[in-house]
Amino acid sequence: MPGWRWKKKPAEDPGDEGAGHLSLARESLRDLINDKRLPDGVRESLAHDYAAVQAMLDKIEHGHLHISAFGRVSTGKSSLLNALIGEARFSVSPLHGETRFSSMQSWNETEAGGVFLIDTPGLDEAGGEDREALAKEVAGRSDLVMFVVDSDITDTELDALKVAMSQGRPILLVLNKSDLYTRDECNALLTSLRAKTDGIIDPEHIIAVAAQPRPQIVIDVDEAGNERETVRERDPDITALRLKLWEILEAEGKTLAALNASLFASDLSDQVGRRILAARRELGEKLVRTYCVSKGIAVAFNPIPVADLFAAAFIDVGMVVHLSKVYDLPLNKTEAGSIVKVIMAESAALMGTVWALHFVSSALKVGTVGLSTILTAGAQGSIAYYSTYLVGQAAAKYLAKGKSWGDGGPKYVVKQILDSLDRDTVLRDAKREIQARLRMS
Repeated sequence: MPGWRWKKKPAEDPGDEGAGHLSLARESLRDLINDKRLPDGVRESLAHDYAAVQAMLDKIEHGHLHISAFGRVSTGKSSLLNALIGEARFSVSPLHGETRFSSMQSWNETEAGGVFLIDTPGLDEAGGEDREALAKEVAGRSDLVMFVVDSDITDTELDALKVAMSQGRPILLVLNKSDLYTRDECNALLTSLRAKTDGIIDPEHIIAVAAQPRPQIVIDVDEAGNERETVRERDPDITALRLKLWEILEAEGKTLAALNASLFASDLSDQVGRRILAARRELGEKLVRTYCVSKGIAVAFNPIPVADLFAAAFIDVGMVVHLSKVYDLPLNKTEAGSIVKVIMAESAALMGTVWALHFVSSALKVGTVGLSTILTAGAQGSIAYYSTYLVGQAAAKYLAKGKSWGDGGPKYVVKQILDSLDRDTVLRDAKREIQARLRMS
């Protein structure tokens, strides 16, 4: 922008609220990058997002602002950005969907920072879910978005606009190619755009421009009455947009950068939290299965019914202690024992017949030999396997909620797990695995 400079106040100025916000956003991003608590594989699964965090951090460190042009194919996004820069830096092509990847060019650079313009692929190049993802991506990476249309807004455009607005970034709705309409037609389009985006876009943020006006045909008539036709190129009509951008950046430049960084950090923190929890659940599931087999084998091998119960309790407590470390909420054996008792009590109340079968299997196992012992021991071992699986699932729920059973209490959690499990399948699979282990021993 000729003659324009983004005036940055010194960061140490106590009255500079924007600098304070930027400092907090910078620390949030650094905390994300330096988080040492991430389980193996989580950081790798979010490599693309962490690269974006680093880019965002670099952007803040250098005082950069990013403005994106977004909209349907052929609305003139690239031409609009070229008009703002005053040079043809972005590719302009009559071919549908020429801009396939985002590209960025400097609009204005100073020693203290600068503003960069970003061209994006057309939103109609993507399908429904991809289109929504693209809108979120563009808005999420920008400090300000120019949503470009070249006629009345379509339902597809309106949906994408709402998605972009939901990311919390400021948006200007730009009606490009205004030179194709008469003044009355242009005013009617602006009126329609304001009506259809009422409550979504500030009417003052809806602006008509002509980024690449059609050439004018000029007819000169000489003294003899001869006519000569010439073509006159017209300058872009983007003054209103330039002034609005200038106004917003001058007033809110740092705040926009801080807002964008903070929202981005918050979104990624949520993603990281979900990935960490998923990773812990996956690791916890493997851990529980291991303990289930161990308990099933221990109970199947032990011919003394009463000792079975002690072995079961010991293994369950050890599992919960181990599981608590996976969730980074360590429990001692006493605490783990209390949790096991609660789960077992609620389980017994909800499925007494299974526990009755446990004792029947114990009695049968004492009086049988040979293959019969394998069969009855496998039956009881599978019950032990099932009970430990139930304890493990319930304990994992308790830990995932930060050592809380939630509003419904342990009974509700146990009932949810029981309702979700296919008991016959679990018992059958457990019995098959335990019998296979017994035959190998």
